[in-house]
Amino acid sequence: MPILASCHCGATKLQAELPREAKQCNCSFCSRTGAVWGYYEPDEIVFLSQDEDRVYSASGMNRHHFCGRCGLQTWGDSPNWASAYNADGSPKAGVAPGSVPEQRVYAINLRMVDGLDLTTLKIEQMDGRNNW
Repeated sequence: MPILASCHCGATKLQAELPREAKQCNCSFCSRTGAVWGYYEPDEIVFLSQDEDRVYSASGMNRHHFCGRCGLQTWGDSPNWASAYNADGSPKAGVAPGSVPEQRVYAINLRMVDGLDLTTLKIEQMDGRNNW
């Protein structure tokens, strides 16, 4: 089922398939924004409009995209941490601790999807506050 994510003013609109699961992070950034993330390969998202896209990155690795008009966080892109680390922050088999994955992943803030009942999705709690 396709979903349409949009900022409040409509300047940013993204389309993708409904994810089977989502993630919610408690890091100092995500806990303040309240985002619930659906993750995608870069070619799985269609950007319908991004007229006023602005980017914030505290580390240079994780990029948070916002609408420059209304200020809502619509999507993000980062190294594909899930490919190298478990939810508790421990490295997966064969991954050296502290490694940064080269592959990138995109994420849509599912709170930007009108009418989406988040209780219908399995939402994994990520411990970003203690792990990265």
